[in-house]
Amino acid sequence: MCGIALIISGIRFDLSSLLLDTTLPLTNFDQLQFTAADIAAALLRRGPDSLGSKKLRLHSSGSEIKSDIDGAEEEEESPCMHFFGATLQLRGVNPVLQPLVDSSKNVLIYNGEIFGGIEIGSEENDGEVVMRLLGGCEGSVPNVVSRIKGPWAIIYWQESSRTLWFGRDAFGRRSLLVHWPTVEDSRFLLSSVSPVASNERSSAENGTTKVGFWEELPCGIYSISIDAPDYGMTLVGKVKKHEWTNAMLEELIQWERTFVEPQTEDLHISHCETLRGQHDRNSDTSDIVSLPCKSGNGQSSIPVPAQTVLAALKESVLRRSSLHTIFQAGTHDMEKDLVPVAVLFSGGLDSMIIAALLHECLDPSYEIDLLNVSFDGQSVPDRISAMAGVRELRKIAPLRKWKLVEIDADLSKLAFETKCVLSLINPANTYMDLNIGISLWLAAGGDGWVYEENSKYTEGNRLGVKYKSEARIVLVGSGADEQCAGYGRHRTKYRSGSWLRLHEEMKLDMQRIWKRNLGRDDRCISDTGKEARFPFLDEDVIKTLLGIPLWEVANLDQPSGIGDKKILREVAKLLGLHEAATLPKRAIQFGTRIARESNRKNFGSNRAANQASAGSVVIH
Repeated sequence: MCGIALIISGIRFDLSSLLLDTTLPLTNFDQLQFTAADIAAALLRRGPDSLGSKKLRLHSSGSEIKSDIDGAEEEEESPCMHFFGATLQLRGVNPVLQPLVDSSKNVLIYNGEIFGGIEIGSEENDGEVVMRLLGGCEGSVPNVVSRIKGPWAIIYWQESSRTLWFGRDAFGRRSLLVHWPTVEDSRFLLSSVSPVASNERSSAENGTTKVGFWEELPCGIYSISIDAPDYGMTLVGKVKKHEWTNAMLEELIQWERTFVEPQTEDLHISHCETLRGQHDRNSDTSDIVSLPCKSGNGQSSIPVPAQTVLAALKESVLRRSSLHTIFQAGTHDMEKDLVPVAVLFSGGLDSMIIAALLHECLDPSYEIDLLNVSFDGQSVPDRISAMAGVRELRKIAPLRKWKLVEIDADLSKLAFETKCVLSLINPANTYMDLNIGISLWLAAGGDGWVYEENSKYTEGNRLGVKYKSEARIVLVGSGADEQCAGYGRHRTKYRSGSWLRLHEEMKLDMQRIWKRNLGRDDRCISDTGKEARFPFLDEDVIKTLLGIPLWEVANLDQPSGIGDKKILREVAKLLGLHEAATLPKRAIQFGTRIARESNRKNFGSNRAANQASAGSVVIH
């Protein structure tokens, strides 16, 4: 995982093909809100292993690459591309320093993982593999990046065509912000994250955070071809968006399901299966340690689609936790007590499934950190369900050492942290975004307490030991609710318009998840020097779920805790997680009670906040 950024100055831009402003005049840079050093500092938090930069100066006859050894902050007037790359190295046997530059003067900064589509050896680094493929692609950059299965954001200068390529994966699992040139600031900027300095300075000068400087780059592949029209002295960059060349990827983006509306007999079969499942849940299961995934007693009541989803999810977790691809980096020695992978853990359905699958995929000698946040001690819903969840995990995996990391916070004492997260969520700017961002940031930081398995919890008396999770991989349950009808609005849409309206709402959620969730979540988690990985958003998992009839994925005629995310509840039963299989959906801002504390702090009371629809209120 990396932090990447690019500053282009001294070039006119033609944005007409993107339906933005047309060619913009160059202006002075005395209104800049932050410097190159500010961007580098923000990126370094994401990629603490190394930080590099390269300046590429452009001329009408060619380009010259120059290392930015001095770290000069001021941009010069001559046309220039300034690349930044900070690296958290998770793959490869040799240390990697970005930007990568090959013998043909191509320049790459890459933030992503290859989980399929392109072959990568156990000792290879993703960025180096992508650089090699791009260097030999002879112009067809979209063909290369369209093949990648996994999260990525990329910035690539192709010297032979004098073209800059950039973009992010089809679901936006890696952040990439863009500043399109304006009269006030004619630079073109790309960055994984907004520098804190840009928020601080604009706030000091204007009395508020500058809105609209950054925006989430829409998912896709873009290019800027550099030319000197009519042999003029001014270089012009023409921006273009390209189509994906992978047919399967296009299908996933369109997110169309073949079987949406069931026939009467389909619902009858589904209803019988639900009743059988309820009977199984009420039966005595105290002696069950685990359930096999492919055969054995107890499988008959679980439909085949759930077993198919389980297989896809297990493969997804395996790809994201395989030790031979994570821990070969030359700068990190294997340690006996190393915890390689952590789970963002509420004890709810999604995080319980991920934790149980991680147990099956990870060598049994390793511990697993379960990261849980609370803003009101032991009494919050997510802490209670997390403690119950650990007990259930220990039943199905008694030999695994599970560490529930309890991270307690007091919102009134988080002034510095709040300012930091405000920058990280940018361009998102509501109290809901801030509350979720703070929760994710604290959870990923992993700084809390751990209790021994048999410790008794005493109110106000810490019996555990202080602990900070050093796991560099954090598995997150994002995408489960969107794909399996886990939100309350899904039930509302179903009641008002039946199956078709439900499908359309779920499709809308999936097609905007990059803008509403994933960029923000990636920035908040990555700022702690950890990489967020999303097993439910694996391409093969998405394809598997889309191939299943909607009424098998969810049946919202059934009560909460049964019909919502129906198929994931069946997956949980296959894993032996019978208690977790019945848990209702609970959003992180409510489960941790940060929303309640935020309402009291910013609106005076929960009542006043509810009247103001506090979650959607823009922060000033």
